[in-house]
Amino acid sequence: MNTLGPQRTPAILIMAKAPRPGLVKTRLHPLLSPLRCADLQAELIRHTVELATSHTPRTYLAYTPGEGGDAISTAVPAGVRLLLQRGTHLGERLAAAVADAFADGAGPLLVVGTDAPTLTGGHLTDAFTALESHDVALGPALDGGYHLIGLRAPHTCLFALDPEVWSTDRVLTATRALARDGGLSTGTLRPLRDLDTPADAAALLTDPVLPPRIASLLRPEETSCP
Repeated sequence: MNTLGPQRTPAILIMAKAPRPGLVKTRLHPLLSPLRCADLQAELIRHTVELATSHTPRTYLAYTPGEGGDAISTAVPAGVRLLLQRGTHLGERLAAAVADAFADGAGPLLVVGTDAPTLTGGHLTDAFTALESHDVALGPALDGGYHLIGLRAPHTCLFALDPEVWSTDRVLTATRALARDGGLSTGTLRPLRDLDTPADAAALLTDPVLPPRIASLLRPEETSCP
């Protein structure tokens, strides 16, 4: 009799917004036009998917909004499993996508967004390694959130933050507290900078790890004289 349970597949889950002008990267609008921000989002998705598929046998992409499915499906290669995000706020959407991935046989699972363009294969390897001895792996972001969360099991309780806490500098601390309260051991990875503001863009443009195609989209657009 098999006492080990069903065999699972290491996987990466990417949470992404469809690249639609005016709805993505809006905090960069002082630097880039809405159309340029949409192009940037599309390239961030492409880069993150390429990174994920080269480092794990299974990749999921959970997207929002629902009507952005066509744009997403044409931007990702065959074999990437698409999920529609469900929920009224980020915590609910994360919990639903994680539950879907584990129900599909994923595990251990790394969850990433598309906002950390200097994420590398080394970071992903370190996260999977951390999960060999910890229940949870957390990759801190410099803004107080996290760029990666790794799970050995579907600990969706880690996403049960107050909706007002998401997108603040309290996310990482609050998530660690939930893990501690749940008796879960946590491994911490190297911190990375998220790409949210013009200041983030300026800092990332000095980082040699930043992919060239993303760097070209982050540089201010030239305007012609009248």
